[in-house]
Amino acid sequence: MHIPFVKAHGARNDFLLTWAEDVRGLPPEMLSALAAAICDRHSGVGADGWELVGRDDLSLRLFNPDGGEVEISGNGTRCAAALLVDAGLASATVTIRTTAGPKVLQLKDRAGRRFVFEMDMGQPRVVETDAEMAGYPATILDVGNPQCALLVREIPPDWKAIGAELERHPRFPRRSNISFVRVLDPHTIEARFFERGAGATQSSGTGSTGAAVSAILRGLCQSPVTIRTEAGELHLRWEESVYLTGPAEIIAAGSFFFPLPLLEAQRRAGSLQPMSK
Repeated sequence: MHIPFVKAHGARNDFLLTWAEDVRGLPPEMLSALAAAICDRHSGVGADGWELVGRDDLSLRLFNPDGGEVEISGNGTRCAAALLVDAGLASATVTIRTTAGPKVLQLKDRAGRRFVFEMDMGQPRVVETDAEMAGYPATILDVGNPQCALLVREIPPDWKAIGAELERHPRFPRRSNISFVRVLDPHTIEARFFERGAGATQSSGTGSTGAAVSAILRGLCQSPVTIRTEAGELHLRWEESVYLTGPAEIIAAGSFFFPLPLLEAQRRAGSLQPMSK
């Protein structure tokens, strides 16, 4: 079975994108197995997520490397917008139908297959502003997916281990994305991200949104906010809505070969589990 893909990254948060029509008719558990296989960095192509992009309806579905389908990725949605613009299916304003609702992106700059988009992230839903997790002040909110932003004086050396533990904390029935937020000045933060189903990533669009919004809600920052990630800067402004600006670059294309008989055997044996959000 051949799965065509385009590879893109948004601030080194990388995704494999396949036209939804190319896998139409495959049952959910097979899509889950394919996501885990194609995202594997040793036996697959390797990525932080697999996206199915609808040519006709400009829809977007996102699967994590663990095979689970989730609501949205900020960086991943910019990558999908880059694919649609590059294919001539969208112009300077792109509306993409995600599982978290429609998202509008404005093309700000383009040089070949390198793009910069500003994305309307919507209004965050604040769950709790004065929580405490792992001994750190925390803000729990939803920006299209669940976020837990921990305020730190310095990025802890064991932040990945803390993130892995908190991702599955009983407080989060759907699991949660975890960010570590260090305020540098009233308009700048540094952040690290541990994403559910993907692990540590060099940047995160929704994680950056949660981190910056958390700092603003606590009165430590004011809009606009620059988020310094391991992969560079993203920029957020919070007015009537929250807007996040960042890059997306298309870097490769190819075909992933997956043995369909093996997939069918796994399905018959019951080793493929339904996806969870």
